[in-house]
Amino acid sequence: MWAVSAALVGRDDPGSRQMWVSVVFLVVFTGLLSVTSLWLWRQQAGRVGRPVHHAAPRRMVRRRQANA
Repeated sequence: MWAVSAALVGRDDPGSRQMWVSVVFLVVFTGLLSVTSLWLWRQQAGRVGRPVHHAAPRRMVRRRQANA
């Protein structure tokens, strides 16, 4: 959206404030998307080969015996 806005405004009025705001938003959100994608990719790559645990491990439950 910001790329289209920057291109259209830059064609009609190059160097305007609206064009530069669109370019800055485009750069900021492209950077955020890149950093997030890299972080998620590293998170996914770090989990390869590990067993998947969807539930808590089973443990033996010891019941107290009433002393009579």
